[in-house]
Amino acid sequence: MTVFGLAAAFSAPALAQFCDALTPGPTGTVVSISDGDTFDLDTGLTVRLVGIQAPKLPLGRPDFESWPLGDEARTKITGLALGETATLFYGGESRDRHGRALAHVVIAGEEGPVWVQGEMLRSGLARVYSFPDNRACLSELYAAERAGRADRRGIWRDPFYAIRDGANPQDLLERIGQYELVEGRVLNADLVGGRAYLNFGRYWKEDFTVVIEGAGLRLFEREGFDILGLENRVIRVRGWIDSHDGPRVLVTHPEQIEILG
Repeated sequence: MTVFGLAAAFSAPALAQFCDALTPGPTGTVVSISDGDTFDLDTGLTVRLVGIQAPKLPLGRPDFESWPLGDEARTKITGLALGETATLFYGGESRDRHGRALAHVVIAGEEGPVWVQGEMLRSGLARVYSFPDNRACLSELYAAERAGRADRRGIWRDPFYAIRDGANPQDLLERIGQYELVEGRVLNADLVGGRAYLNFGRYWKEDFTVVIEGAGLRLFEREGFDILGLENRVIRVRGWIDSHDGPRVLVTHPEQIEILG
């Protein structure tokens, strides 16, 4: 079990050893596991592990097909957390629309404290998954994801989670409604009508495009992120694939984009 350098007391100075942007929250015992990123505490609080997305399970939803390795992800987090004391830490919006806590979680393991998000990512049983109102610790989360991917653990061996080619729009059209990681060279970056467009092909009505709208643009500007400077750069973008003049991903915050070259 990997230990991420937190003191057993979970003090703020110790917490800063892996991420200095979080605020301590409540503690409870993990009494049930729903899937690889959701569990319940004995206090009645349901916790959604913020910053990651584990393979999804139906959880009572009709006609929902399990994603590959969903059971393995639930087994992994069960071994980490079930019956253990969990301390929650917040780095942004603390509740979702279902009333679940959106938290980073540290487990008081036998060998020392364990950051659950980091363990799931390093095990290859989750991907980084962020929101504009919950962006804390993303550098650390990406580092853990890279470690799992470099070792080809878990999902990184399964074609369902393969990184997609931005120059292949037909493949992306077959992934409509799925959360994907897409890599490629931005052939054109432009601002039109209050939106930014990153085009991965010459035919913008058919090829893959990244779209950044008003609120997202303002966030990029505050962060000093030069969107137009991405032209001719190789990037990786992550998000949900939809279709409008070809396949696209709507980007709402800078961390959805990684500059590769």
